[in-house]
Amino acid sequence: MQAGRHGPNSTSTAGGRASASWDALLSATSRAAPALLFGIRLWAAVCLALYVAFWLELDNAFWAGTSAALVCHPHLGASLRKGWFRMIGTLVGAVAIVALTAIFPQNRAGFLLSLALWGGLCALVSTLLRNFAAYAVALAGFTAAIIAGDELGAVGGANGEAFTLAIARVSEIWIGIVCAGIVLAGTDFGGAQRRLAELLAELAGDIASRFTATLRRGSPESLTQKVRREFIRRVIATDPVIDEVKGESAALRYHSPVLQQAVDAMFAVLAAWRIVDSRLRRALGSSGAQETHHVLRAIPTELREALERSDRSPWLSDPARMRGLCRTAFDTLVEMPSRTVSLRLLADQTAAVIAGLSRVLDGLTLLAGDTVRESSPGRGFELHVSDWLPALVNAGRAFATIVAVQIFWIWTEWPNGPLAITFAAITVILLSPRSDESYAAAVKFTAGAAIAALAAATVLFAGLPNVDSFVGFAIVLGIFLVPAGAMMAQPWNTVLFVAITANFVPLLGPANQMSYNTIQFYNAALAIVAGGGAGALSFRLIPPLSPELRSWRLLALSLRDLRRLAADPGQREHSWEGRLYSRIAALPVQAEPLHRALLITALAVGQNMVLLQRSAGQFGCAREIDAALRHFSSGDCEAMVTELEAADRRLAALAGNLLPAMRASAEILAIRDALSDHRTYFETGAEH
Repeated sequence: MQAGRHGPNSTSTAGGRASASWDALLSATSRAAPALLFGIRLWAAVCLALYVAFWLELDNAFWAGTSAALVCHPHLGASLRKGWFRMIGTLVGAVAIVALTAIFPQNRAGFLLSLALWGGLCALVSTLLRNFAAYAVALAGFTAAIIAGDELGAVGGANGEAFTLAIARVSEIWIGIVCAGIVLAGTDFGGAQRRLAELLAELAGDIASRFTATLRRGSPESLTQKVRREFIRRVIATDPVIDEVKGESAALRYHSPVLQQAVDAMFAVLAAWRIVDSRLRRALGSSGAQETHHVLRAIPTELREALERSDRSPWLSDPARMRGLCRTAFDTLVEMPSRTVSLRLLADQTAAVIAGLSRVLDGLTLLAGDTVRESSPGRGFELHVSDWLPALVNAGRAFATIVAVQIFWIWTEWPNGPLAITFAAITVILLSPRSDESYAAAVKFTAGAAIAALAAATVLFAGLPNVDSFVGFAIVLGIFLVPAGAMMAQPWNTVLFVAITANFVPLLGPANQMSYNTIQFYNAALAIVAGGGAGALSFRLIPPLSPELRSWRLLALSLRDLRRLAADPGQREHSWEGRLYSRIAALPVQAEPLHRALLITALAVGQNMVLLQRSAGQFGCAREIDAALRHFSSGDCEAMVTELEAADRRLAALAGNLLPAMRASAEILAIRDALSDHRTYFETGAEH
């Protein structure tokens, strides 16, 4: 009876558990498959690079395999972009070391000091740049150290073979890059274009729906501010994906300013949203609801319905049509009659939001394949330095670290000292732009080098002596590289597994005639780990600027630029905006949300000041506006508000008959609201 009572239920339960376990296994396999496939691609790229280098009988074939491993990235666009910049950085570093050798042919101290100065310079510039451009500059720094390490004697200076060594290293590294590109491009169709389109559409849909909710007074003030500050972080995160898109498509690379404009436009949208939110919080009674009703009614129904939904599908399915609707809405809002200055402000700022979304749709239209479009002015490549101090600190640290390892090498007469110098330079230059994460990343890099040394020793002394063909050699490599590459593709501990994968090949030292000298191997391994350890120690002895200090400096520098803009109306508007965009992007991840909000507020104030400067002369209030801006440039916000009120009284006499005059009054109102919200910041450069 017990069997009859429990048997069927037990069978059913066991079947359900088996089904659930099978589903879990399939789910885990589907998640692990992309990472495993990347590990196979990395292994194939390294093997192809080594095969070509062996066939060409290059002296140090392992640099080809190492370069192939370093270029590989789980995303095709990132790999191709990284490979292109790696080729440029390698060439620049080779030219630099040849030049230094020629300048200091018999001067050991001059040569070593100039090598350290070059490393410091590359650390400085790589901190100022972003993404793969920063990587290229860092590579130029430690490529020079790699070639210098080959030409230095036990304790001496350059041996005069810099040009030959430079040709050999550049050839080996370029072979690795090309082989990795062939393998990756032949096995991966890429997806950066689709991912960027989905990311932009999701951001546009979310921002539009939240902004529309603000107009309908559907979100509490604190929640609206919190959401808007989170959007700033999300917009900043689109920058690396744009770089990947450039790597995958030459056409999109040519039109890349359109994509950058889309990102900048979202910052402008957030600035306009902040002005609307600030004004509605001050609206009395039902007046705000009535005015926003007029604004919403001016937007075409189809577009208004799309804006109210937090859905990316309208933005992705037909971005060209959505762009046309946005332009129609913009024209309607700009010409919309306004009975009050507050209504004019709401209409103009909503039009600014619509215009920004239209720029985002320009980018989505481009990503959809429409590269034939009207030309629009783009920033192109402009280097806007957010703050020189972190870059100067990184430069000083790199210089001091390289010099310290050089002195230790000369003092101890360590035969592997040049290799330690090379890896100290790699660690300190490559990881400096990570700021407060640099020390932890350097420790992981050093730990990865130590793990790679153990793995390489196992493969070199236990695995390779048992194989006598390249196929067997490749299989032995695959036993380590495939799982290491798969782990490298995971989002956690990426630095550790990159270090393991990248250091494994040079430690193994594959060549046509393999060497199994244990003393030589362990000396090289010790030099690599010691160089990485010296780099990690340098981040502890000369720490990067704290996130709090970096945030405070970015806020202070942004206010300084804003005051200069007020004092010098002739300053180029887009140049000022470009610097502010770079500072928003440079804010540390640990920065308080308020700091991002302050920079967006500064952007809004600056844009309104520029508009006032342009129109003040038309309405007879240029004297008051100029005086107000002078007071702002000196930090006297109270006097500025007094002058703005005087200018507003002059404009009030014209506002009933002249739409531009009412628009100027709305700009004054937006500035006054911003000063009221954050007066401490605009007077002192900080807010608590």
